[in-house]
Amino acid sequence: MNGDETSKNKNPTPFMGGSVKRFREAIGSENIKAVDTKTSNRKLDHVRICLNRDVQARQVAAGFGDVVLVHRALGDLDLEKIDISSRLLGHEASSPLIISSMTGGTEKAEAINRTLAEAAEEMMVPISVGSMRAAIEERNLERTFRVVRDHCSKTMVIANIGAVQLVAHGPSYGVSAVEMIEADALAVHLNKLQEGVMVGGDTNFKGVSSALAKLAEEIDVPIIVKETGAGISSEDAHILKSLGIKCIDVAGAGGTSFAGVEYFRAVEQGSLRGQKLSLDFWDWGIPTVASLAEVCASVDLEVICSGGVRSGIDAAKALALGATCVGVALPLLRKAQSGLEAVKEWIGFFNEELKLSMFLSGASNLDEMRRCPVVITGAIRNWLLSRGIDVNAYSRRKGGNSNA
Repeated sequence: MNGDETSKNKNPTPFMGGSVKRFREAIGSENIKAVDTKTSNRKLDHVRICLNRDVQARQVAAGFGDVVLVHRALGDLDLEKIDISSRLLGHEASSPLIISSMTGGTEKAEAINRTLAEAAEEMMVPISVGSMRAAIEERNLERTFRVVRDHCSKTMVIANIGAVQLVAHGPSYGVSAVEMIEADALAVHLNKLQEGVMVGGDTNFKGVSSALAKLAEEIDVPIIVKETGAGISSEDAHILKSLGIKCIDVAGAGGTSFAGVEYFRAVEQGSLRGQKLSLDFWDWGIPTVASLAEVCASVDLEVICSGGVRSGIDAAKALALGATCVGVALPLLRKAQSGLEAVKEWIGFFNEELKLSMFLSGASNLDEMRRCPVVITGAIRNWLLSRGIDVNAYSRRKGGNSNA
């Protein structure tokens, strides 16, 4: 499936690809029903809690406040001509913004995904669906994810599965997800922290590296490996590259805490163990900016920066540190409750902030932004120095627009 295809099948009826059918036959209908109920309920919980509770990191910051873009007072630039068009894994976009994976598997999730997909198509930005486990295992839930492709004929769509399920079921699990929504790429999320604190979490990650390597050999779309709020280290980035992974989404600490989400679930379930673990590990992880710098300094893969990205200014800083693009979830999830126009307005203002940040930094396009000098201070500077990264190299750059 090529990234420039514009004639996607927009039939809203459930898609029954061969891999999906074979997987369901193998797991058995009784097991599917039990797993599906548990998974769907959990997805409902996650959305409800994210919309109604404060699930942000509490004592750890994403790190954007420690990154200062060097202001360029002179410059042969026109703000109206700043170009923020982007490219991810061969797919063109109007902006380096991705609507990050959020939800699916419930009726409410279907409505949210429809709104986000309509915004993605109109604004021409990539979109990733939430974990597709429930739909792979229960055909009736396919529509809650398929709705994204039904409304996105031109923009990039990213499927999403969990690493635990990949280990348990093999490459066919990932192929099933891609087939279901005719995805242009597949995200495999690593959520050891969430599963570890979750009441009844799936914690067998043994064999995840070999499972990713097998998947990379058998699937015909690029794989994005993403964290879910705890970050990716330089050590893991090297391993992921060796496995054939094409893109890393660092998803670091400082944004939504899924330990925090699980805390509220544990309260509702009356689990004291779950509450204690979730509170203790609420702020666990590598700060987003530290993770981004580590990964970009370690491997030459495409890198998505997510985890606490809240503005176009944050995006400009991420680009200056080497990001290919940035991912945003929680702010857009909340805007989706107010409808399509609210989501589009948020994205529009995000793009306006990004353009102004680039204009003030002396960059006319994203490549120039990635060469702009930045000064790294505070906790992020200390982190990177202790990890052997030359932070002064960023501030000594002579890049940006040659006329700025």
